[in-house]
Amino acid sequence: MSKDHLHKHDLIDSEKKLFFVIILNFLITVSQIIGGMISGSLALISDALHNFSDGVAIFISYFALKLSRKPKTFKYTFGLKRAEILAAIINASTLIVISIFLIKEAIDRFYSPVQITGEIMLIVASIGLFANLFSTLLLKKNSHNNLNIKTAYLHLLVDTISSVVVIIGAIFIIFYKIYWIDPLLTILISIYIFKETYEIVKESVDILMMSNTSETDLNEIKNFVESIPLVKNIHHVHLWKLNDTETHFEAHVEVDDMKVSDTSKIQLLIEQELNEKFQITHTTLQFECGVCEEVNLINTNTESKCY
Repeated sequence: MSKDHLHKHDLIDSEKKLFFVIILNFLITVSQIIGGMISGSLALISDALHNFSDGVAIFISYFALKLSRKPKTFKYTFGLKRAEILAAIINASTLIVISIFLIKEAIDRFYSPVQITGEIMLIVASIGLFANLFSTLLLKKNSHNNLNIKTAYLHLLVDTISSVVVIIGAIFIIFYKIYWIDPLLTILISIYIFKETYEIVKESVDILMMSNTSETDLNEIKNFVESIPLVKNIHHVHLWKLNDTETHFEAHVEVDDMKVSDTSKIQLLIEQELNEKFQITHTTLQFECGVCEEVNLINTNTESKCY
């Protein structure tokens, strides 16, 4: 069986597991929201929103796998690989607003405590714990070879820990009647959601702005390329991430006067080094001889004809 066939089989297997996990995650969310409303537990509702956010994240992973098998078109020459980045920004931004709202509601509850039915809170949180734990174990195997699946796996792992926190809170309420622990846990969970979603928004915006998100040392690349015989300099470099797994690099490479066929050896050497050392997956090099007047590593002259 070929590697391509095995890879395709793994993708299909991952899609089936992700779809099942999505359904299970949203069922947990609904049960936790209902349980939170009946019991009066804000922590349970905040955990439900955390589960919902991860359900959306897992759906994005599922959708991304679907898109990864779609062919490129004349209109979308890169494919639709950035659809997940746009969705991540929208979902994460919404969750930041919800987190701020939950923190405000929790602070209000410190001043106006609400009696909570700890038993219902405990039962619902326990159901969430077992469901999240099952989903985590389901995706563990596939997470080793796929960064997209690994992200979904880590989301579910955190969900499992979050459910344990809510269960601890329910036990304190049942046995010690410490109702203020519910808004305290709400704030802690909301702060965690805020932190995680802020990081997602930041990274997604960096990707859309075509930044060097991996902070690759361009001077290190410059030193390597210019150490190659017959290469005079490398300039007008562009480095960006297409999505969370693909990094693109393009640059002008000035060489001594030579045949075009001779540059192919230099190109292959540069591509291999960039891929192995910097995980750059796509490289475009423009070889030239005395074309650009300015040969800075980054071209800051907006009026220059050389890009």
